Amino acid sequence: MRQEKQSEQPKKKTRGSFLLTLAVLGLTLVVLLSVVDRQMQIADKREQLETLQTQLDAQNQKNQELRRALEEENGLADYAERRARLDLGYAKPGEKVFIDMGGE
Repeated sequence: MRQEKQSEQPKKKTRGSFLLTLAVLGLTLVVLLSVVDRQMQIADKREQLETLQTQLDAQNQKNQELRRALEEENGLADYAERRARLDLGYAKPGEKVFIDMGGE
């Protein structure tokens, strides 16, 4: 009987250590996957930040251009004319517009 009890104890110990090892591996896997997911989220947010920073820089440049145009004597009229020519393709009455169709 004593021999049977002795042989049962190591098996229980082995089962317990196996379950503990399995639990530790599972927890490690969960933590590793969580870290990888967070790193991917951080990379996405950095990319978004760069895009937004570029947009902010462009908007700041436009704002600065507007401020300069408004500070000049005929600033608003000149600015409106320049925007109409560049963005809308407008020209003054009687003015001939030449477009360079040659490549770069």
